[in-house]
Amino acid sequence: MTTQLDKVLYTAQAHTTGGRDNGAGKSSDGALDVKLSPPGSGKPGTNPEQLFAVGYAACFIGALKAVGPKIGVKVPDDVAIDSSVSLGPINEGKAYGIAVKLAITLPGLDAESKKKLVDTAHQVCPYSNATRGNVDVELSIV
Repeated sequence: MTTQLDKVLYTAQAHTTGGRDNGAGKSSDGALDVKLSPPGSGKPGTNPEQLFAVGYAACFIGALKAVGPKIGVKVPDDVAIDSSVSLGPINEGKAYGIAVKLAITLPGLDAESKKKLVDTAHQVCPYSNATRGNVDVELSIV
């Protein structure tokens, strides 16, 4: 299933060379400029899984803040997400996939408000929509 955008709000552009093994990536505006290295290699640089973990968490916090006012829940200023992105073989080792865990901290909210906020944000977050049905995503409220 492909999702058609109703309207383009923003387009990120980047140039990447070398892939995860001694590669590099840089955004067109220069705000992001990273060295890449394989996970667990100990080499300088980050990897795509770390970038995805940060991107998904940041996007999900944005979704929380976008839906909060619409459902009457104030998102705490100290909202935080600890994210994990795991990489491993799928399809009997014929391909690779990822799995995501987001541990969401919403201090000062009651359990019902937290659940309503997280469930609603999960329906509108672009990363959640991109991964739904294809990537295991586990949400927990801590």
